[in-house]
Amino acid sequence: MDASYKEDQCKIEVTTTERFREEIPAIVDKLVLTCDREDCFDHVGPEPISSKNSIIDLIEQARRILYPGYFIRSKVDEVNLSYYFGQEMTAFFEAFSEQITLAIRHDCLRYNQPCTHCEERGMESAIDFMREMPLLRTMLAKDVRATYEGDPAAKSYDEIIFSYPGLYAVTVYRMAHQLHHQGIPLIPRIMTEHAHSLTGIDIHPAAHIGESFFIDHGTGVVVGETTEIGNRVRLYQGVTLGALSLPRGSAEALRSKKRHPTIEDEVIIYAGTTILGGDTVIGARSVIGGNVWITDSVPPDTKVFLKKPELIFKGKSS
Repeated sequence: MDASYKEDQCKIEVTTTERFREEIPAIVDKLVLTCDREDCFDHVGPEPISSKNSIIDLIEQARRILYPGYFIRSKVDEVNLSYYFGQEMTAFFEAFSEQITLAIRHDCLRYNQPCTHCEERGMESAIDFMREMPLLRTMLAKDVRATYEGDPAAKSYDEIIFSYPGLYAVTVYRMAHQLHHQGIPLIPRIMTEHAHSLTGIDIHPAAHIGESFFIDHGTGVVVGETTEIGNRVRLYQGVTLGALSLPRGSAEALRSKKRHPTIEDEVIIYAGTTILGGDTVIGARSVIGGNVWITDSVPPDTKVFLKKPELIFKGKSS
């Protein structure tokens, strides 16, 4: 192939590229116009909104504090423990207060609320959350022990902390629930939906969950917004604690109502079970078998299971 042919070919390619690139400004103009339409969504304005990527980074920062020594490359021992916590907590405060401030300011501007000193509230809310971190560590330690006691396959606490998706989802939930309790907008849901995307476990940050909570395997577990779960409860994969189907147009009226079930202390719910409705209560120490559909309350100390199906085996000669 001679040099003149290559040169001609390159000129053709350059011309083709320019022809397509010339269309970009017109497309950009059309996109800009869509930002004036009410049926499109955007956040275009002088103030930034909370960053999802920054919040995901904060989850990992918080895990380094809640499980010291597990999610870092360096060593933590008695000599540098105070320094470690000091460094981590200071960095966490700076990043966390910024994201909380952005979330509060976004709500303030979007809903035309009176000024509430967003930056001060952001720092105050971050410190309020950090004050709860010792208690969160205690709660999560009980979750880790409940997982170890409930799963014979678990060889150590370390294995659970490093690798169990149920514990990851519960850890993120407990952080998000504290923020929800503090009235922080947007961030709690971003946190739990990130955990949902990684683990397949969907826990709404507003749900109330007691201590020593264990989700085994976890994929497909759903815990709705107004669910109440007592202490020492165990769920298996595919369990749904959900709401009954809503009539069309009734969502707004039911938004503040209890729509999800109550699970009392020491209940075990096996795989694939669905429990629906805000009036549904599963009594303490009950055991709910797999693939059960429940919309009525269950008394305490009750076993609920499906009648054993008839299995048919056919050999080659049948």
